[in-house]
Amino acid sequence: MFGVGFSELLLIGVVALIVIGPERLPKVARTAGLLLGRMQRYVATVKADIAQEIQLEELHRASAALKESMQTTRQDIGSAISDLHQTIHTGRSAENMEASDTLFPVNSTAVDGDAEESRQIELPLETPVNASANAEAPTVTRSSAGESPGHTDKASPHA
Repeated sequence: MFGVGFSELLLIGVVALIVIGPERLPKVARTAGLLLGRMQRYVATVKADIAQEIQLEELHRASAALKESMQTTRQDIGSAISDLHQTIHTGRSAENMEASDTLFPVNSTAVDGDAEESRQIELPLETPVNASANAEAPTVTRSSAGESPGHTDKASPHA
């Protein structure tokens, strides 16, 4: 850590033995070890806090970037939807004007010579896709010697 090798530690130990004395040296060494351990834990805690703050700051930046991205995406989608609604609305208006011009000419007169009447158009209703599947099969009437004349059989699709 500080570039202290084994020879320097041995020299420090000999000086401490001479200055402190052999009776108190183990107690001082134990206290120095405890203080050194506390200092190492404190440094490790500070390093972990700094790393956590850096990660938290990165998360805040990523969150801000994500919020900004979501906001621009929301605006893009909103403008696309409004453009689509406007296109649909203008398309319907143009279709309605064309349809009304072809169906109800502006300068039309009644064919019968009567005053101008309002005309109605009947549009075909959509038939359900499964309407033909729900219909019953046609009936076929057969007369044979053993059957009654009013007896009907369902037509067999395999026949």
